[in-house]
Amino acid sequence: MSDTLIVVRGAFSIEDPWATPPSCETVRLRRAIDGQAPRLATTVSAYFDSRYLNLVFSAADDYVVASFTDRDDPIYEEDVVEVFLAPDQLSRYFEIEVSPVGTLFDAQIDSPDGIRDTMRADVSWTPEGLLAGVRKIVEPGLRMTIDTTLRIPFRSLGRSEPCDGETWRANFFRIDRHPAEGDEYSAWRPTMCDPADFHVTSAFGSLKFRV
Repeated sequence: MSDTLIVVRGAFSIEDPWATPPSCETVRLRRAIDGQAPRLATTVSAYFDSRYLNLVFSAADDYVVASFTDRDDPIYEEDVVEVFLAPDQLSRYFEIEVSPVGTLFDAQIDSPDGIRDTMRADVSWTPEGLLAGVRKIVEPGLRMTIDTTLRIPFRSLGRSEPCDGETWRANFFRIDRHPAEGDEYSAWRPTMCDPADFHVTSAFGSLKFRV
């Protein structure tokens, strides 16, 4: 399992915001506590243009838990996909979450020790120009796929368009709640914590931008 995702340059399609460039890499999330295959599959693809980092999550689902509708509600208590981005240093990163109904949670995290115990979350941080879209595809047999697209403006992270070879640290996550199957926590780079904990910066992988 590679710890680096190549982020290619590509054009965003307003007609199909869930589409990705042909050369775009896709990573699969694993169970966060032990790195094993999760019950429900999730993939993430990433590409960028002159203004945005674009992410596309695709998540198999069989029971949606999503009742929060206001920005910065505690949507992490229900079903969410998440990205943590550290463009400069691991001691400060940005957390963005989206629920299956499109509700957003965003925060700036200061984590001097890279662990939850000493981190501080500033939920007043609101990335100007952040865009998110969600679609639900129901297939035969009531199988579902929840696709989420995120457009994160570089300026909202205090950055400009990345140059070729620029590398950020990052991780991708998913929380799935199920009344019968129990809760499942998935990650691109599993944090190997039980109970599950996403705020472990030493587990972050790398995003390498390629023009």
